[in-house]
Amino acid sequence: MRSPLFLLLVLSLGLMPLGHAATAARTGAFMHFDGDWRVASGLPEKALLISLQGLANRTAPQLYIIHPPDFQWEITAPLFEFYQRKHGVQFTELKTADEALTRFAASAKGYVIWDPAVGASLNVAFTIAGLEDVVVVTPALVPLVEKHGLKKHEDLTGRYTGQTDAQIYTDAVNRYWARCTHDAIMLMGGHRGAVRQPAMADWGIRQKMFFHDLSANPVHAEELALEKRLFSELKPGSIVFGWHAYGKDTEEQHTTLLSSYGLKMEGLHNLPNLSFNCQFTFTPGFKFTNNHHVALDAKLTAEPKVYLSFVQSDSIGIGVWTKPGRGKLPFAWQVTMNWTKFSPAALEYFHESATPNDYFIGGLSGPGYMYPNHIPADRFPLLMKEAREMMATLDEHVMEIMDNSAADGNVGNTDLTKETVDRYYAAFPDVIGFINGYGPSRTRDLRDTRPMLSYDYYIDPRRPREEVAADLNELIALNATRPYFLLVHVRESNDVNSLVEIVKQLSGPTEVVPIDVFLKLAASKKTYTTRYQDPDEPKHFKGYK
Repeated sequence: MRSPLFLLLVLSLGLMPLGHAATAARTGAFMHFDGDWRVASGLPEKALLISLQGLANRTAPQLYIIHPPDFQWEITAPLFEFYQRKHGVQFTELKTADEALTRFAASAKGYVIWDPAVGASLNVAFTIAGLEDVVVVTPALVPLVEKHGLKKHEDLTGRYTGQTDAQIYTDAVNRYWARCTHDAIMLMGGHRGAVRQPAMADWGIRQKMFFHDLSANPVHAEELALEKRLFSELKPGSIVFGWHAYGKDTEEQHTTLLSSYGLKMEGLHNLPNLSFNCQFTFTPGFKFTNNHHVALDAKLTAEPKVYLSFVQSDSIGIGVWTKPGRGKLPFAWQVTMNWTKFSPAALEYFHESATPNDYFIGGLSGPGYMYPNHIPADRFPLLMKEAREMMATLDEHVMEIMDNSAADGNVGNTDLTKETVDRYYAAFPDVIGFINGYGPSRTRDLRDTRPMLSYDYYIDPRRPREEVAADLNELIALNATRPYFLLVHVRESNDVNSLVEIVKQLSGPTEVVPIDVFLKLAASKKTYTTRYQDPDEPKHFKGYK
């Protein structure tokens, strides 16, 4: 039985109740998108179609978009096949915007015009689209939508000419914020300038979110102040969907900011089809069964060798799951756990297609992407209770943690404070253990047979494979005490085949083991030093731009 908290969250996000899959419409439409997201060419029509998708999917899952294989979220085609095979959806292809409007124009009450010369106006238009049930268009697309009987609701051309983003969003807050949901907000940043990819806008429109790309960089003081106001007015535990604006601030700045309000991040800005995905629950009789290699109470004994374990984070390794080689090595995959609430079919697809070597773990840091060193103490227990419940649903026994608030990318201080470590051990009494970091980190502990280990190495996909092998061999040589537990973070887009070749080049004796086995072995012989973030170390890395 779902907990009251889970049901409250589902209802607050406006999702269909459990069991909807059994009565959902079995017909739908789909479209193929190409890779052109340029403001001067492909974006205007895509923005129109994505806004139409958000409206068409308000009451039923009616429109799905398939992206090219090289799109960052490569699973749209496999998941499309999954909906047909497991949910019985019969799709009809729509090949043009004209065909899409012919079928779904009745879902819209009109249109709002955004100004391609003022980037922020598109986000304002998306906000209006959700509140007023209108599609977003540039002036050039007005004849197309009027052909289908849609009338102008609002025209933003000229309204914001010459204004700063702070001024534009202040005006938008004054006009629209009060009517938007306060359970979630859309940080529609990411790509900006000549190319933009607002593929998650359908979700924000369906849920009537406020759209913005305000900066969390202190150099943009007015934008930061306005965003703090918005975050302070969201309901506790709300989700910030989307992503920060490239070139304005950093991922570290924005995640630190939202975490300090006890909010959760769910990205990226180009995560597609959530307005469709949210309307399907798990198929009847489906239950998550992870590929556990050891029991929770098992006791293993480490031998005098080097143990390696590979972990892929970034939402089950964006761009990797469908690449060849998966299954040849034991691999841990960090699951975006809150997809249980708004994209359950995607999680079922991953579990269905998993090999015996694929093992799922919880993260990142909680029921969403957060920096735990900055989560308010009074918010931490309830957030982690939510995470525990989702991990139980997903049959996960390992929690992955990350805090880059004192780092810049993968350089800087990525350790957890002792207070944060204490909170995790108290909040997750039944896990096998914890892993920490993104790039290399130094936080380590062992309590009640539950270790907390940090990554010793980060595999950048651009680094030549022979250099990765040389780096790992150097770590093996430097850490001469055996057993040595070498935890490796595999950055998204690394393929498994190349890792097989790396493993062949390692100095022995070495063994690659699943993460649950790795943690059990690490609990048996503590050759690592307990360590937390040193209070005297710098807490802010001077690398922001």
